[in-house]
Amino acid sequence: MTTRSSSSNLEKHRATVVLRDGSTLQLRPMRPDDEERLLSFFYRLSPQSVYFRFHRILNQLSREEARRFCNLDYHNVFALAAVTGDEEGERIVGTGRYYRLGAIEAAELTLVVEDAYQGKGIGTQLLEHLASVARENGIVRFEAEVLAENQAVLRMLKDSGFEVAHELESGIYRVVMPIAPTPTVEERSAEREKVAAIASLGCFLKPRSIAVIGASQRDGTIGNRLFRNILLQGFSGVVYPVNPNATSVASVKAYPSVLDIPGEVEMAVIIVPATMVNEVVQQCGRKGVRGLVVISAGFGESGPEGMERQRKLLDLVRSYGMRLIGPNCMGVINTDPEISMNATFSLVFPASGSIAFCSQSGALGLAILEYAQTLNVGLSSYVSIGNRADVSSNDLLQYWEEDPATRVILLYLESFGNPKKFGRIARRVAARKPIVAVKSGRTTAGSRAAASHTGALASGDAASEALFRQVGIIRVDTLEELFDVANLLTHQPLPPGRRVAILTNGGGPGIMTADACAARGLEMPALSDSTLSGLGSFLPSRASLANPIDLTAEATAEDYSHALKLLAEDENVDIAIVIFVPPIVIKPEAVASAIRQAAPDFRQRGKTLLASFMSSRGAPSQLGSSDDGYVPCFTFPESTAAALSRACDYSDWLKGPKGTIPRLVGIDVGRGKGIVRSALERSGGERVWLDAASVNSLLEAYGIRTVSPRFAATAEEAVKLASEMGYPVAVKLASDTITHKTEVGGVVLDLRSDEEVLRATIQISQRLASMGKADEMKGVLVQRMVEEGVEVIVGVTQDPSLGPLIMFGTGGVQAELFRDVTFSIHPITDVDARQMVRSVKAYRLLEGWRGSEPCDVPAVEDLLLRISAMVEDLPQIAEVDLNPVKVLGEDKGCLVVDARVSCCAESG
Repeated sequence: MTTRSSSSNLEKHRATVVLRDGSTLQLRPMRPDDEERLLSFFYRLSPQSVYFRFHRILNQLSREEARRFCNLDYHNVFALAAVTGDEEGERIVGTGRYYRLGAIEAAELTLVVEDAYQGKGIGTQLLEHLASVARENGIVRFEAEVLAENQAVLRMLKDSGFEVAHELESGIYRVVMPIAPTPTVEERSAEREKVAAIASLGCFLKPRSIAVIGASQRDGTIGNRLFRNILLQGFSGVVYPVNPNATSVASVKAYPSVLDIPGEVEMAVIIVPATMVNEVVQQCGRKGVRGLVVISAGFGESGPEGMERQRKLLDLVRSYGMRLIGPNCMGVINTDPEISMNATFSLVFPASGSIAFCSQSGALGLAILEYAQTLNVGLSSYVSIGNRADVSSNDLLQYWEEDPATRVILLYLESFGNPKKFGRIARRVAARKPIVAVKSGRTTAGSRAAASHTGALASGDAASEALFRQVGIIRVDTLEELFDVANLLTHQPLPPGRRVAILTNGGGPGIMTADACAARGLEMPALSDSTLSGLGSFLPSRASLANPIDLTAEATAEDYSHALKLLAEDENVDIAIVIFVPPIVIKPEAVASAIRQAAPDFRQRGKTLLASFMSSRGAPSQLGSSDDGYVPCFTFPESTAAALSRACDYSDWLKGPKGTIPRLVGIDVGRGKGIVRSALERSGGERVWLDAASVNSLLEAYGIRTVSPRFAATAEEAVKLASEMGYPVAVKLASDTITHKTEVGGVVLDLRSDEEVLRATIQISQRLASMGKADEMKGVLVQRMVEEGVEVIVGVTQDPSLGPLIMFGTGGVQAELFRDVTFSIHPITDVDARQMVRSVKAYRLLEGWRGSEPCDVPAVEDLLLRISAMVEDLPQIAEVDLNPVKVLGEDKGCLVVDARVSCCAESG
């Protein structure tokens, strides 16, 4: 029977899945009220499907059997239903069930899908989700019996990615399948997800027919402008205006509703008041429309009432298996001449190009399209996702990954929908095509009183910054920089290195560019002897041959041409920036032609060539077009250096190792779980800070060395403990409520006698009493002083969207003052740990600053990996603060001097 404890947690197992053909359906746990729906499902199955499921001819299913199938304990017996339709007309089209075999860690698996829905991938989706539930319930393998003639199911099990062992016996395959999420399982799942996403977005980006619901006769309305835009650009398919109050729109016959349209409608653009949208969506579902673009506002962006309206909209869309862009968006553009679709209300239709753009902001999207036009930047497609109730950047990244017309992907993001999925997809896509992103919301309005150094140091943007860095997304600060970087990546090879040669006809601009490059981490190499000799052979004596090369104001186009040939051949040069300040006698068009003619030489050698024409007239057309090897041109050196450094960072990420999560020895997971479980039992599941003994025991369980403190309830006990462990010692306040002990005078260091310990303990007690906090002092902790080593901080904090963040940086009481820290999204790899340690200024101290002894850097990297492993094993951990950690000399390891850990039943 259904149990209360299991039923209360069932909603987390509900999922919307996109199928192989691009349609969607819901997976949810089977319920006792599914009895009638299950019987109806059974009687729609063909005799063959029934035979394959039950291994016998079965003409009817009794109500008792149906009731038994629907009443589950959701632990030893669990079933999922694949359903379509809304709550009133919900219909089961597939079921998956496991039944635990006795007390062992195995379960019997059964799957069946309605004949009309077979071949869409529903069986595989049921298997994946059932396996996830089973793992949570302690099951490690599925077993199944498959008839020999049921090759489709056997093939599906093998294609799932799970390791399948099977033996044929008396016409039945005995299948055994471990259900651990191996890399192969994850790869196959990701590939199926991509295929489904691409299939589902075809109706938006390559529709054969469009209905504009809300098309208007009145000039100046969105409905009029959008419909006319589709006509104006010569859309290759069929477009239908829908307006119950008009016989025609723009001389095209109009229809009262989408149901009255005689032909097929693949995509519907909806521009009606928010209160009417759901009725229109229902009509679209009945018509068989595959994709909806809801321009209408008044949904999730407009408060609780709008949020509820959006929830109902999404439920309705999903009940019909459709996909939705929006609501509150501006539409979709595809510049492919074979499609030529402008289904937006923008007056701008961009030139065809190889840049795809996804924007979360409709209003900003209008400005973006206009800006792209002024720059003569071509787009392959543009999608405004608005409130992204359904289709998000995750879907579009997968579509554009395989789109031959797209070479660079641009994103404007305001928030993440499913950030973990976004990170997984973006990492894969970025390995093939550059992704450049602007994300708003770098700062947080107001501040919070953080309970730990780690929490205080985690800015509102730390998680986003870490995510972009780890998955290879190029993050930029402005829309101008977004297009600068996109232009470079679209038209030039990725920089093979960071060595920049600057060629200029003005000394000042050359020096400014060199400064800008140096500030961005680019190098200014010495030129080769052959380059210097070649330059000296034709340049005047007053020219500067050092890098940057000043050709002087009299330099001709021929001088630029000769110099560029030498730089292309120079093995010390990866990138050339050509600056031209227009003098009176030299025509910029001639210099631009010289730069353009040099471009193939650089491209053949895999080098990057950029231009900077410091003129209000901008770049001459002689630099080329987007079709014939254009040389990107910038007005000022700062923007040139900024774009270059972003491209170099991306190139480094592509070439660098991606890392692995190593297997760590010396970890006692069971001990760690027991410590956390006990703490949460004592707190009733509420968030709790572990006491010092529990913290040290937890760290020891994960092989992390600590300077173990000992608790003293009185000053006399403190003196006795200090005398036993030997001087010098530190005395620290012991309190469950006071986090920052230093701020209340609760830490006294370098005590070297019994008298000093006695006095320090009494002083701490007196300070607390003077603040009215005497009852918050439990006693003191006495700890041996560690005088050697460099102080660092290691921590964990929770981001509401992205989950645990691992932190590393400069430690000690000044940690929050210096804010020399870096964050990475959990879990971290060995490469992440290495990069984190080397990305902060404190690393120079660890290397050995000004003759000091180098520290044990591998031990710090190991510590970071162990903290990540602890968070992975113990998701109840909410926050970790190890500060300071003393990093000792080479091969001596590191010691955690002070540590705090909090847990909560809901963390992670």
